Amino acid sequence: MISFNYETTFLLENENLISTWISDVITSEGFKEEEINYIFCDDEYLHKLNVEFLNHDTLTDIISFDYSVGKIIQGDIFISIERVKENADDFKVSFSDELHRVIVHGVLHYCGYKDKSDADSAIMRQKENHYLKQLS
Repeated sequence: MISFNYETTFLLENENLISTWISDVITSEGFKEEEINYIFCDDEYLHKLNVEFLNHDTLTDIISFDYSVGKIIQGDIFISIERVKENADDFKVSFSDELHRVIVHGVLHYCGYKDKSDADSAIMRQKENHYLKQLS
């Protein structure tokens, strides 16, 4: 089950469409969906989590806490709407395109994709692009 939670005034449009899309991504990757919580928040909220749980004193657009076991995907994905807006401006893409990229990025981590090396980042970006086309 995918749920969307809000710690900010932002509200996701088309929750059902996005939920179905995420479920399809998980299935396509050969995993089974359990409970995934998306929490939309602001920079301050996400920064506190980053410092408290990851010991990183930086702003970020997404933090995911992965509770998956084997092929069963579950976890909490926190997304800073402020960061997504700024990144969309920086990358010269629409807010919704950047938001969808971050949403799928979180679940792709749960499917085992990494982004620490250049090679891993390239694969992650390829997967993101593949699934973003399916949403369009």
